[in-house]
Amino acid sequence: MQFSNFQEFIEMGGYAFNVWSVYGMFLIFLTVNLYGPLRKNRQIIRNLKRRYALNAQIPSRSASADTQRPTGSETTEEESA
Repeated sequence: MQFSNFQEFIEMGGYAFNVWSVYGMFLIFLTVNLYGPLRKNRQIIRNLKRRYALNAQIPSRSASADTQRPTGSETTEEESA
């Protein structure tokens, strides 16, 4: 389709609303699909850094919990092996 001037291009042969609304929806779709995962990735990294910082501050209790066993606990064959 050829246009003789810019105004005809904007009007799109009488279908301007349909054509430009589709372009607008495509831009919105593209923006959401590009920005959404980037935002989620930043959020995940931020949460992992926060958890790492919290875990670094808390002393490890797992080593002391493994060596101490409550009295009266029964051991299974797997634990005694």
